[in-house]
Amino acid sequence: MNNVLVIVYSYTGTSRRVAQVLCSQQGWPLAEITDARRRSGAMGSWRCVLDSLLQRQPAIRYDGPPPSDFDAVVLVSPIWMMRLAGPMRSFVARQRDRLPDVAVLSVMGGQGAPNAAAEIGKRLARAPILSAAVTQREADDGSCAARLQAFGNAVREAEDSHAVVRPVTLSPQST
Repeated sequence: MNNVLVIVYSYTGTSRRVAQVLCSQQGWPLAEITDARRRSGAMGSWRCVLDSLLQRQPAIRYDGPPPSDFDAVVLVSPIWMMRLAGPMRSFVARQRDRLPDVAVLSVMGGQGAPNAAAEIGKRLARAPILSAAVTQREADDGSCAARLQAFGNAVREAEDSHAVVRPVTLSPQST
């Protein structure tokens, strides 16, 4: 099964690099979410904090094919203040009815990935088929490559078997 689209939002470029590695390993296309209003300097960082704390849905642009044309999508996004990044929140809210099976890949400083996966599941009213996280340090030094390969393979397997895969860290009923 190769009908998977990777959709990324990246403020600093780290999530984009992670998504590009995953796409190159699996041969999947990449689409990108961008801010409709630039985030730069201290004010841009402050908006990131406020978007997370207030769970705002900032204006975004989506550059990519319709997600409904695919069997599954992988959402790659940073974690802000232990929560899903605001632009990805906006995308999920706006595309909810057009999203097929969803896998979540979070890029974080240290914590918050389970919160992002749970929020996406709540907004979709269904659990992601798989979720995983890498740290910014792993992305920067490239040590996440093997885990990204395993994640991509697990997404393929989950789609092929149509089974929901729940990591032990998120569910005591993991398969």
